Amino acid sequence: MMLIGHMVKKFRSRKPGVTVALILAFTLMFVVQSCKKSRSDLGKILYTETGNKVYKNIENDAFAEVLKKTLKEQQSSFSYPKLMNAFYEKNGYEPALVLQHLKGKELQQLQHYFDTAADHGLAPEFFKAKEYRELTDQVYDKSGVKTVEEAYQEIARLELLVANSLIRYSNALQYGVISPKRIYANYFTDTKRPDSASVSRIFAIRDLKVYLDSIQPKDEQYLALQKVLKEKTAAPGMQADETQKIIKLNLERLRWRNKPEGDKYVVVNIADYRLDVMEEGKSMLNMKVCVGEGRNKDFKDNIQEYDENDLKKDRPFSRETPQLNSLIHSVQVNPVWNIPESIATKEISKYAAADKFYLSNHNIDVFEKGKLVEDPETIDWSAGDAGKKYQFKQRPGEDNSLGKIKFLFNNQSAVYLHDTPAKAAFNQSMRAVSHGCVRLEKPLEFAEALFGEGAKFEQIKKQMSDTVAKATDISLPAKVPVYLTYFTSWVDPAGTVQVRKDVYGLDIVLYTHLQKAGAL
Repeated sequence: MMLIGHMVKKFRSRKPGVTVALILAFTLMFVVQSCKKSRSDLGKILYTETGNKVYKNIENDAFAEVLKKTLKEQQSSFSYPKLMNAFYEKNGYEPALVLQHLKGKELQQLQHYFDTAADHGLAPEFFKAKEYRELTDQVYDKSGVKTVEEAYQEIARLELLVANSLIRYSNALQYGVISPKRIYANYFTDTKRPDSASVSRIFAIRDLKVYLDSIQPKDEQYLALQKVLKEKTAAPGMQADETQKIIKLNLERLRWRNKPEGDKYVVVNIADYRLDVMEEGKSMLNMKVCVGEGRNKDFKDNIQEYDENDLKKDRPFSRETPQLNSLIHSVQVNPVWNIPESIATKEISKYAAADKFYLSNHNIDVFEKGKLVEDPETIDWSAGDAGKKYQFKQRPGEDNSLGKIKFLFNNQSAVYLHDTPAKAAFNQSMRAVSHGCVRLEKPLEFAEALFGEGAKFEQIKKQMSDTVAKATDISLPAKVPVYLTYFTSWVDPAGTVQVRKDVYGLDIVLYTHLQKAGAL
């Protein structure tokens, strides 16, 4: 623009009409030359890298029209059609990825990653591996493309195939193929998914191999499961092919961006009925837990069975423990149990109707609109709305369903970790027996792991052993992250692949969605 200003001064002495005409002509010439200069010489680059003389005759403008047309025709098959359209429109429909990665046969290096996608439990054809191989071989072959028209078509196809497959591969390895929030109704864990910014970064990659190596999952458990998958190892008591199927599902779970990041956190694996208190990557306390009942508790369904008409909506059993993450902020020693309406309706009111002493024998108080009902025996418990009309609270004591302590964290499902007087269930191998909350085998040890030694823990220990139970709230000095998760396969420290029964049927759901997406 400074140059144009200089030219305006130069022509001021001429006649007004001539001056304007010359300025406009010069400006147009300047703009056209600038545009031409900004565009890559596509034909020259293709010829230099492949030796195919046909590419010498490529014209950028003609190619741009073909790419624009092909983009429109194929956009229904793209993962991010709007983003791709916007990118190519902004960049004059140049084959940006082909131009960037054609040199040194870098595009053929990408083929290796698509071909070995099975190492991640993913189908190579999910990334169009066969089509990609055939197309890159043709483009690099000095006699593979015969005419300019064919060159336009094949380079346009290759550009869009590279873009879409690379986006898919990049997203799959960094975030997983499936969004768990989309397929599970009982899933509330914060999980990062790809956005337009993360997807757009693939167009700015300078070195494909460096980038693709950088996004390979590095988690130790992921690498261990990969090894088992490659070796086709069978879990104890299982066939190798069934083991492989379950491993693939858990590799997908490990790719989800929902893992703990702090030095200290609590993790409950629902499928394993286990809790671990983790510090600096190691378990400092492990115990059995009881979780909510599941839809597949009899294990009659396997991961090949699912209602194809119900794919959009997961069907959790009403008592299943949800998957979530939160922060444990406090405990209540000798807790009061505020009995949920569902339990009050389905169980408590029915027990009270069958036994007039049931409520008093279990230290349960009845409230109506917040006011204590002095004589619950006057209530007609056979009425169908009794569980909704009245509220129930179980006082602290030896038989309180929450035991001597409950651990609180914010969540929309109103679940928590707690003690229990029903200890026999911890001797069972299948411990999906609760109403949704998580029962702890070692509640006092868990409290010590969270609070550490000191006055607060000593207060907890004393009050849990008091003969007169009084509800007391005690806050944690520092909140501790808690994750309720669901993994049905992993490799233990001894190197043995472990597999657990799919008590909630979540493997069935995930398997079906991955198959439908073409990822398996």
